[in-house]
Amino acid sequence: MDTELFISASEDDTHSIAAHFAAHLQPGDVVALSGELGAGKTEFVRGICNYFHVEDIVTSPTFSIINLYHGQTKSGESLRIVHVDLYRLKNKQELQTIGLDEWLALPDAIKMIEWPEKANGTLNMQHYHITIWTLPGLEERRQIQIAVVPALSMVT
Repeated sequence: MDTELFISASEDDTHSIAAHFAAHLQPGDVVALSGELGAGKTEFVRGICNYFHVEDIVTSPTFSIINLYHGQTKSGESLRIVHVDLYRLKNKQELQTIGLDEWLALPDAIKMIEWPEKANGTLNMQHYHITIWTLPGLEERRQIQIAVVPALSMVT
């Protein structure tokens, strides 16, 4: 999977696209989600959580910053899903305060990061990047792009 493009006409469509994508995810993966406020980032995360049988109500962590969910893989193994929303963070010190590096390093969890542009270069490992935007004049329809972003090599 290099880049895939989908059109969603409803929350159910978004959940289906997310479930299709979730079938590719493994523990340790990082998923960055970009899009304007209300674009559907949390709905996409909700679809992934549904795929992994998360029983908790999946909500946006805008104020809590981090939500942790417990689910299971298709083979029945326990899986943690870390859902981070960086929207309210203002600087690199706040990223350190919430322990973003430590959360990203968890090998046994899938990490979902909303507003990754506020990560200040922290997402330098290979990750998936989901971009969601509303189609002009069609507020109910969303375009969802799924791409793989390679790891940034460190230049010495």
